[in-house]
Amino acid sequence: VQLVESGGGLVQAGGSLRLSCAASGLPFIGYKMGWFRQAPGKERELVAAIKWSVGVTYYADSVKGRFTISKDNAKNTVYLQMSALKPEDTAVYYCAWILANQGWDTFDSWGQGTQVTVSS
Repeated sequence: VQLVESGGGLVQAGGSLRLSCAASGLPFIGYKMGWFRQAPGKERELVAAIKWSVGVTYYADSVKGRFTISKDNAKNTVYLQMSALKPEDTAVYYCAWILANQGWDTFDSWGQGTQVTVSS
């Protein structure tokens, strides 16, 4: 499985960005995709996830109402639309995938991620 993140950048507080994660080699069904982020000096955290086949979503409390995860089945791409960005959203953002019956701690093939920097 190959995951390629893109779409990060520098944005002012209150602004928006859309991240993309293009995936190849994923199973046909039965998996979840998620967006994680890691800020300097902090642990990596899950911010949003989606069950691919049914579209059920999860959001961390810190991003609820501001971030939206979505998918394009035809393009095998998952997106993270980020709005009302805050300086504390500054981090490297990574996408990940797991089988639906696994925990996120089983994923260990982290890519380079995409840097999001929110200025105040």
